[in-house]
Amino acid sequence: MTTRITVDIVSDAICPWCFIGKRRFERALAEAPKDIEVVVAWRPYQLNPEMPPEGMDRKAYLSAKFGGDARADAIYRRVREAGASVGIDFNFAGIPRTPNTTDAHRLIGIAARADKQDAVVEGLFRAYFLEGRDIGNRAVLAAVAAAAGLEEPVIRDYLAGRDDVERVANEDAVARRMGIQGVPCFILNRKYAISGAQEPAVFLEALALLKREAAAEAVPAPANS
Repeated sequence: MTTRITVDIVSDAICPWCFIGKRRFERALAEAPKDIEVVVAWRPYQLNPEMPPEGMDRKAYLSAKFGGDARADAIYRRVREAGASVGIDFNFAGIPRTPNTTDAHRLIGIAARADKQDAVVEGLFRAYFLEGRDIGNRAVLAAVAAAAGLEEPVIRDYLAGRDDVERVANEDAVARRMGIQGVPCFILNRKYAISGAQEPAVFLEALALLKREAAAEAVPAPANS
């Protein structure tokens, strides 16, 4: 019997730990038993909900958030080490701007309807952290969408409008009301939450627990004598 498990990943496209968490989760899925089917949905969360629509110069952002480049470098050193352990070569120095991620979350949402969500999420992480592209720029977002297999003109028209702006804000608010204060957060079967970019073993243990629970629920109750 196949056990179907849903995993909602609350994430932001400018969160380096979310990129690391994606890699570690993928490693767990590669090691999971074949009779477990995992259905993933990416959910919006904004690390900087007050970010102006046009984003902010990266140096100005680091100065405001960390007090300057030196402290940011110390913090990101650990992130770079963790990234290297899963094959991510973060290029923090190449990031020109810290964007508002509302449009990135809108793109992730519309990609889900075309079954391209994972490819778009991956593309956004790579564009921002590896290629130094401004994922607050709608032309960049449309190009990421096209590379993931979506129709670029359709995405450009979609992003030019206001569809799903309110949805993104509402889902972000729901996550905060649930007590989520940092990302990534992995919610399994809307029952258990794993906070942070945990090692694959943590995810595997959770999947095994849900598999055991599903098996116990499938056992028929004894007939009345």
